[in-house]
Amino acid sequence: MTQIMEAAAGGRHAGAMDIAALIRKYDARVPRYTSYPTAPHFSPAVDAGVYRGWLAALPDDAVLSLYLHVPFCVQMCWYCACHTTVVNRPGPVEQYAETLLAEIDLAAAAIGRRLKVRHVHWGGGSPTIMPAPGLRAVMDRLRTHFAFDPAVEIAVEIDPRTAGEDVVEGLAGMGCNRASLGVQDFDPRVQEAVNRVQSWETTRDCAEALRRRGIRSINVDLMYGLPFQTAAGMAETVERALDLGPDRVAVFGYAHVPWMKKHQLQLPEAALPGAMARWEQLQAAERVITQHGLRAIGLDHYALPTDDLATALDARSLRRNFQGYTTDTAPVLLGFGASSIGSLPEGYVQNAPAVAEWRDIVRAGELPTRRGVALTAEDRLRREVIEQLMCQGRVSLVEVAARHGADPATLAAPGLAEMAADGILDFDGDTLAVRPEARPFVRTVAAVFDTYLKVNQARHARTV
Repeated sequence: MTQIMEAAAGGRHAGAMDIAALIRKYDARVPRYTSYPTAPHFSPAVDAGVYRGWLAALPDDAVLSLYLHVPFCVQMCWYCACHTTVVNRPGPVEQYAETLLAEIDLAAAAIGRRLKVRHVHWGGGSPTIMPAPGLRAVMDRLRTHFAFDPAVEIAVEIDPRTAGEDVVEGLAGMGCNRASLGVQDFDPRVQEAVNRVQSWETTRDCAEALRRRGIRSINVDLMYGLPFQTAAGMAETVERALDLGPDRVAVFGYAHVPWMKKHQLQLPEAALPGAMARWEQLQAAERVITQHGLRAIGLDHYALPTDDLATALDARSLRRNFQGYTTDTAPVLLGFGASSIGSLPEGYVQNAPAVAEWRDIVRAGELPTRRGVALTAEDRLRREVIEQLMCQGRVSLVEVAARHGADPATLAAPGLAEMAADGILDFDGDTLAVRPEARPFVRTVAAVFDTYLKVNQARHARTV
């Protein structure tokens, strides 16, 4: 405890923030912290055998969440950093659906009991590239093996350009009750540059079709930091997005990593905004969103005050996982599909990332887990600190340490005093609180507690 107090000394009375100076100092490449340890630190030591043991050890009263990854799109967006490929014929998608069924059977057999499910999330790629019969078949198989809570949330990420009436009807038929609409930006010049041309009218028609079918909970995903974006243009995009009446809005920062995602080389790099311009775009977006009554949630989400995310924020039960911010408090997340990641009490697991490899393993009757990490006591301690920072923007180091039976001195970090002096946070030696105006720097604050991180690793996105 003494070490923490000493680290805080001199950092309690910071002045006004000099944003440009802070960006120069703290705009590092750090993880988004959808897990801790983060995926780059997974290893082959956690394989299918380990995962099978973890599944068998789940208690009878375990509550699950399920994630299904569909790594296909009809067109590649140049900004994309997801595991996905372009397909223009039904065969590969139909085969993928069949393999998903087989993987679900394998996992269910390893568990050996019909456990309760509270959340289901379909992500991608574009999950709605899968024909409605395939989506329904997968959902039916899940309901066969697992006991769905009557209030289960079934969320699907949607590309409005390909979600016609037949797709929406299929989503309603499989029980979908939350939809995330990918938008990014409504400016035609930006859309042309990123290879995603999508009119506001197309997006509106999709939202209206969803609501007609009873899918009334709608999220809109936007992005800043793209070529040709400006603060004024970002504000206009947000205004138009809010005209759709979403419950939630996410505003993600574009991560330019063309050495990892070669298709990003197609973007006009000279037209990418610099760090200060990105900051101004984010601030412009947030001003419009909050003026319309939505509340800031964590790093990059916003929600109506009546939305479950806002309620969870107030109740300090907001969580963060591989899908972002969530109300999902289930201790187990099972991932299905190529590259999908799962979280269990013992640690994290990830499937083979390549579709062909994942398919061949499943067809051979094996769970397709290829890497992961078993959590240590220190991992659990630091994971809670990081998650509280990412979700609440504040954390009591003494309280977290006490819950884990740890000495709070192990969380001492000299960098906190410097951040406090720079005006990013307030720190009294115990409670650490990121200042609201410095919220975009929360990942950099969280990184102070990451013992695995080598700052500025190319695989991570910049803070701003």
